[in-house]
Amino acid sequence: MRDRVPEVKGGPPVTLDIPDELLDWRAKGFWLPEGSVPARAFAAARHSLFDGSFTWPLLVVRESAVRANIATMAAYALRHGFSFAPHAKTSMAPTLLQAQLAAGAWAMTVATADQALVLRRLGVPRVLIANQVLDPTALGWLAAQAAQGWQVYAQTDSVAGVEAAAAAGGLPLLVELGHAGGRTGCRTVDEVVAVARAAADAPGVTLAGLTAYEGGLTTADDVDAFLAAQVEAVHAIEDLLPAEVIVSAGGSAWFDRVVKALEGQWLDGHTVHAVLRSGASVTHDDGFYRERTPFNREPGEGSLAAALEMYAQVLSVPEPGLAIVGMGKRDAPFDEGLPITDVGEVVKMNDHHTYVHGSGLAVGDLVRFGLSHPCTAFDKWRFIPVADDNDVVVDVLHTYF
Repeated sequence: MRDRVPEVKGGPPVTLDIPDELLDWRAKGFWLPEGSVPARAFAAARHSLFDGSFTWPLLVVRESAVRANIATMAAYALRHGFSFAPHAKTSMAPTLLQAQLAAGAWAMTVATADQALVLRRLGVPRVLIANQVLDPTALGWLAAQAAQGWQVYAQTDSVAGVEAAAAAGGLPLLVELGHAGGRTGCRTVDEVVAVARAAADAPGVTLAGLTAYEGGLTTADDVDAFLAAQVEAVHAIEDLLPAEVIVSAGGSAWFDRVVKALEGQWLDGHTVHAVLRSGASVTHDDGFYRERTPFNREPGEGSLAAALEMYAQVLSVPEPGLAIVGMGKRDAPFDEGLPITDVGEVVKMNDHHTYVHGSGLAVGDLVRFGLSHPCTAFDKWRFIPVADDNDVVVDVLHTYF
């Protein structure tokens, strides 16, 4: 029965051990031809984005939008009885991870053992690895950290994955359900049962629940059918599951369907601990997620704001209606749509050049761009200024990719 919504599990406030990195001539976008300065001291100086402290192109994070997005998703998860474990691989920026944990995130999600290592060193107390880990070196380290009390969960979609985890000393595992044409995950409920039985029987391994990722699907009907299969798979292995069962899903495009499918208590004899993993919501965007956010379908549930901006200079106007801007694929994401600007249309990008069709742009003009797909924006920048609504830099993010 889908009756009681459980109290969302949290914990005491977490303070991460965030290094104070040095900024110098290696920090792209920061103009520091001589000497170095700690990032915190640079932020404390309250530079303007446009006072000569930076050069172009430059990626900027808007503080007000990030704060609003984090609060919106924390409230959304709490309202629906979900724990929130946002995907850290979006930013891999400790300051943003700290802000999400401070807002009530139950855990952080990562994609790789390397990312798990970063979060362990930062002091993140609970991590979900949304992939199967097979490297014995990484598995051995993860097992040792788990034995010391670190709460870390990995996924598996094969008996081989279970055996690898057991050989390394054991880990809590979430069996993953996938879909045809998707990436990882068991393709059938029968496969889920076989892997779950292996996990339940393997020495040192704890079967913690079932996970899935619906973000690769393109229609609500397909997503709903897939999530229904996830519920079916949980029922199929319920005799193997612990009293409290982690059931996890949720990219940033369909989390409304995840909530409808998984909220409430629907597994007799067990407590369903539902976990949402939407990561791109921390900065949202002006492209892929602006078009696909569930809040377009349910505006009464909240809204997200694009927090990423790129500033770049017009280098050339070689022919009428064409401006070449000094920004390229090394600087801005292009895999889920080109950047946008209100002064023209971006039609193509090279490594260091962007082609803008439009009139009125002149050599030397500074152009603001909105970006599509934050997950491939952060990894191009080691240091990123955070600006308030008056263009004053109030923080400097550093990323660990």
